[in-house]
Amino acid sequence: MATTMGSDPSASTVEPAVSMEATYRKIALRLIPFLALLFLLAWIDRVNVGFAKLQMLDDLQFSEAVYGLGAGIFFIGYFLFEVPSNLLLEKIGARRTLARIAILWGLTSMAMAYVTTPGQFYLARFFLGVFEAGFFPGVILYLTYWFPARRRASINGLFMTSFAVAGVIGGPLAGLIMSGMEGVGRFTSWQWLFLIEGAPSVLAGIAALYYLPEKPANAKWLSEAQKRAVAAALEEENQAAGKHSSLKAAFANPRVWLCAAIYFCIVSGNATIAFWSTSIIKEFGIDSTLQIGLLSSIPFILGTGAMLWSGFHSDRTGERRMHCACATALAGLGLFLTGVCLGSSLAALCALSLSAIGILAAFPVFWSLPAAFLTGTAAAGGIALVNSVGNLAGFAAPYLMGSLKTASGSFASGLYAVATLQIIATVLVLVFVRREK
Repeated sequence: MATTMGSDPSASTVEPAVSMEATYRKIALRLIPFLALLFLLAWIDRVNVGFAKLQMLDDLQFSEAVYGLGAGIFFIGYFLFEVPSNLLLEKIGARRTLARIAILWGLTSMAMAYVTTPGQFYLARFFLGVFEAGFFPGVILYLTYWFPARRRASINGLFMTSFAVAGVIGGPLAGLIMSGMEGVGRFTSWQWLFLIEGAPSVLAGIAALYYLPEKPANAKWLSEAQKRAVAAALEEENQAAGKHSSLKAAFANPRVWLCAAIYFCIVSGNATIAFWSTSIIKEFGIDSTLQIGLLSSIPFILGTGAMLWSGFHSDRTGERRMHCACATALAGLGLFLTGVCLGSSLAALCALSLSAIGILAAFPVFWSLPAAFLTGTAAAGGIALVNSVGNLAGFAAPYLMGSLKTASGSFASGLYAVATLQIIATVLVLVFVRREK
């Protein structure tokens, strides 16, 4: 899988008066903060069930296996509707697609407050996945309308820091809500968590309709010269040899399926730390939801820094393969050591942080791989396919962790299994991803 890096294609096509650095900086400042905010809200609404679990399971008499299945079934809905959503985005535009997604996932997250049975829990999580489907690959596709390939690892890193930041603020925020809203009104603390954290997504979805331009040609804040320069740079890149533009070509391309396999392994680690880190920390003997939330933010603080460094360093050096392989190897080591060190709270937290550093550092570099050989409809379908197949690990990993925890009484065996998947990702990258020229 080649990710050929060369000079900026804009160099030979832009007007002399246009500074491409200033233009791309302006685009990034306009788009990335809002897109990152949307992803932050999506991630909080996706994983706040991990914090609600601390009280919800006792209130509703759910087992760890029921929780694991419910947490993971989100990704079945996500898998089934992601490719159609991304193809629809290409037809009707990003603005309406992202607005629709945010409004519906916010309403569904709020509806989680009314769950009382395992069946309702599974159904609500399934539809949360259905409605969020297409958001992440939609944004990855949307960014290809604005930025050339040589800038995407750092741009993807900036965008994807939002789910790392969600891990930083999500834990303390959930702990604060659950401790502060205990006994308020007729809702329990975990019900208030879903209601309070779902509402901002609805408002952000409405705001997307008015804020996001479809493409550079629609951006009123770019000059005509800047619009032409960006369009010319992207057009030249999309005509490059080796790029696939049809949906059929994307689905038939073995590199797309290789990317999906690698991403499956990476996501299994991310889902594990997202849905189970609070439970692992609770095993340290900590009962306060606020303290658990604060401690759970530590791995994500370190992972956020690693994600930013990985994206920027990969863009600066033009190297993708070893950045991705080293990150997944580090993730595997961290998860394995977490299982070994479960008896020691400090050592286990350090190992969990190591795994978060590796997992989060892999994301921005990984997403530079499929965008390097896909364009047009192939990019819409191919990126969605990689993300949807890869995110099946979001179903498999939580279910595996919950089942093994119920059967063995320990998180260790599940952590070892997910660590093995990170090593498999490392091997796939090293063996099958070609070195950059």
